[in-house]
Amino acid sequence: MHAESETAPAPVGRRERKKAATRQAIADAALRLFLERGYDGVSIREIADAADVSTTTLFKHFTGKEALVFDRQDEMRTRLLDAVRERPEGQSVPAALREHALQYRLHGPHDEPGVAAFVALVNSTPALLEYQQAAWMDYTADLAAAIAEESGLTADDPACTALAHFALEAPHAFRGHADSADAVRRAFDLLDNGWQSVASKA
Repeated sequence: MHAESETAPAPVGRRERKKAATRQAIADAALRLFLERGYDGVSIREIADAADVSTTTLFKHFTGKEALVFDRQDEMRTRLLDAVRERPEGQSVPAALREHALQYRLHGPHDEPGVAAFVALVNSTPALLEYQQAAWMDYTADLAAAIAEESGLTADDPACTALAHFALEAPHAFRGHADSADAVRRAFDLLDNGWQSVASKA
């Protein structure tokens, strides 16, 4: 049996690099304007002008105004799934999701510049909160599959879907709570206690 030869990933072409740079420039311009003047105080035309592109080009990269704020959704999805797949040995799935929720959903990663201002912008803008939560809930199926894979359960096990759904919903449900971090911890403790009986039967 011969080992498969490893092939290096194809280099990113000039056109792809240019598209990525344009997308980043638009997202950066949008965030800068939103932080300066508030989300509702900035128009799509102003964002396009600030990024030196046409509105047509802007809409080739982003589906709408809300999407301009959340331009790193693929990265956030990866972090979410990695929280389950790369959790420390002995840590339960709900405990891993709790730590992820506290770090990325409530306050954002503290080691990245500008995060506090970004989180404040989102938390103060109902349209962005609604869009963000809808985007997170779209990960339910992917998260349920990762949970099933890690727990030795079938991909269509309803317990995996339920855990994924409630884990994604909990941080949103407790925004505005007097102590949102404690509320999230308590919610995940409840999920963890219930999950133990499911995991023990896998």
